[in-house]
Amino acid sequence: MLHYGLIGKKLGHSFSPDYFAAKFRNEQINADYTAYETDDIAHLPDWDGWNVTIPYKQEIIPHLDMLDDAAWEIGAVNVVKRQDNLTIGYNTDWIGFVRSIRPLLSPSDRKALVLGTGGVAQAVAYGVKRLGLEFTMVSRKSDETRHILGYGDLEETVIREHSVIINCTPLGMYPDINHQPDIPYMQIGRQHLLFDCIYNPEETRFLRHGREAGARTKNGYEMLIIQAEEAWKIWNEK
Repeated sequence: MLHYGLIGKKLGHSFSPDYFAAKFRNEQINADYTAYETDDIAHLPDWDGWNVTIPYKQEIIPHLDMLDDAAWEIGAVNVVKRQDNLTIGYNTDWIGFVRSIRPLLSPSDRKALVLGTGGVAQAVAYGVKRLGLEFTMVSRKSDETRHILGYGDLEETVIREHSVIINCTPLGMYPDINHQPDIPYMQIGRQHLLFDCIYNPEETRFLRHGREAGARTKNGYEMLIIQAEEAWKIWNEK
């Protein structure tokens, strides 16, 4: 039997176990899939492959033998495959993001704000570059050396210039649904596109503010499905 799983800290409401268990059943593959909550990733399970979620997408890298080119450039891993007794890290988050947001982009969308600096944000920033957009990352504290703005730096001119705003933080994710990124929502208008990498709840407060202002909005569910399908391909390619 083959063994796969998900590594993270809080996995009680995770999408992956049911999704991949169903995939293995439907494809008649003799494999199981386990949600593995841990506070220590120094000793990885002896699995054939796994998904990696918050907060380990960057922390897992020193514990792997190899990275593919995209994961190396992004600096984050969400898929691992064991091959020839080597652990190889990949990133499929950026593929899911690009394919999900691309149909919503308009010719006037040229600049994006990426909210967050973690593993998801790094994958999204890589995807934004592939889409040909300029981007600025936003964190709780500004960092001029890394060209990162703080939330307090998001003045009206910044919001107006950046028509695409992508939430890559866990703010607003179930069960803490009453939270939201601290951006000036009164400056959001019909020219904006708000994309939230969160998929539960279906509409976060971040997205609701955008919808009420007339902006284009989309949650992270399709991104999640696409990245999962890309992970499946990695595990099952010969």
